[in-house]
Amino acid sequence: MHDGVKLSVRRQIPAVGRILDALGHCDLPRPVVVDTVRRKLSHIRTAREMPDFESIVALIRRSLDEFRASRLQPVINGTGIIIHTNFGRAPLASEAIEAVNEIGSGYSNLEFDLATGERGGRGGYIENALALLCGAEAATVVNNCAAALILIVHHFSKANGKTRPQLARHGGGAPTKSEIIISRGELVQIGGGFRIGEMIEATGVKLREVGATNKTTLHDYARALGANTRMILKVHRSNFFMSGFVESPSSEQISALARKKRIPFVQDLGSGAIAATEQLGIADHEPTPAEVLKSGVDLVCFSGDKLFGGPQAGIIAGKKRCISALKREPLFRALRCDKLCLAALQATIDLHLDRTIAEVPTLALFKTSEDELRTRAAAVCSELQGLPLRIAIGCGKAKAGGGALPKSNLASVTIDMIPKNSSLADLAATLRASNPPVIGYIADGRFKLHLRTIFPQQDTLVVEAIRAACTA
Repeated sequence: MHDGVKLSVRRQIPAVGRILDALGHCDLPRPVVVDTVRRKLSHIRTAREMPDFESIVALIRRSLDEFRASRLQPVINGTGIIIHTNFGRAPLASEAIEAVNEIGSGYSNLEFDLATGERGGRGGYIENALALLCGAEAATVVNNCAAALILIVHHFSKANGKTRPQLARHGGGAPTKSEIIISRGELVQIGGGFRIGEMIEATGVKLREVGATNKTTLHDYARALGANTRMILKVHRSNFFMSGFVESPSSEQISALARKKRIPFVQDLGSGAIAATEQLGIADHEPTPAEVLKSGVDLVCFSGDKLFGGPQAGIIAGKKRCISALKREPLFRALRCDKLCLAALQATIDLHLDRTIAEVPTLALFKTSEDELRTRAAAVCSELQGLPLRIAIGCGKAKAGGGALPKSNLASVTIDMIPKNSSLADLAATLRASNPPVIGYIADGRFKLHLRTIFPQQDTLVVEAIRAACTA
């Protein structure tokens, strides 16, 4: 009987061609559509009951809509988080976009020396310009800050650049691992559940944790130094801060200890604030690479797509001998940047060198005045009059995001909405489905959009999306 039911269901399954005809035009590649249809029909074959034809078509349409929504596409960020990791972090400057278009659309001198007509090095201009910008002897770039840290740890975990197994003192047992010293208060977890400690240990080294969560002294570092110590590492706490009964030695103090013991000292700066954060209207100071290197640190690394305002990249700056050694590592080739990343980064570096940070979109969002935001909010609300929607201008606090400046809030202006003919969740979902998607959040019984993270040229698109959502 069971087999008979299954056979009956299979006989009623429509042909793939009939489903495709019913779907009509679809703006996805045809192989993707055909594969989705076949997968859904295959799933239906295992069911005990056969849906009607219209239900099958509707099911497949929903699947295609979900698949389409997963494609990389622009969104309008109304969350109030400027460096939003889920939204691709830093928007690129127009100069960077133009550079990517110019370099990506044809050939380039990526590894060609125009002066000699022979093969050349990759990123020579960028490395020299970054060194100048950071006040460093030398600099280089890999594909993100995590990669920069892994490369540094990989290199310094070896003695004098060559692997040297160290046998246990008694009996010639298994080799002991190289050790990296780090404060317990800096064992942070970053986005996606990745933990600094686990990432570093994946290279095969041993983390030597010192101090307590809230207090680490210089004596803690000194006491941990031993024959297996390969590096002292200081990590930016990124997306949290500690206050109260806390203590941590300065970079100058750790640098002096490291020099005395001839141990490299590396500092992960995380967010990459090249300009003083006070220029952005932020009271909390974020250490710049130049400041940290002056304290005696051998190397710093930081992200290119946070406060630096460029593409995803891991920037390393510091002593020339260290940078040269890192570039000789075989791992360096696996972590290097491609031509599109280098093109965008080069343009962003030039903006910083020319002191035109107002043209870096991320930094411009920080500097937008509250008065300007209120003027825009009034214009948006005026355009939305007459809709089945209660709308008001609100105030809120925006965040830097991206693990930068966790203590700092920026005054922001919000568009607060309460729909009259749908729920807040329905309004949020409808706006996410608009083109381009408009992303906000629900709080205090209202749907909110922060104007600080919406570019002025997007205001019209926001108005159109809200109108469509209210009349759907």
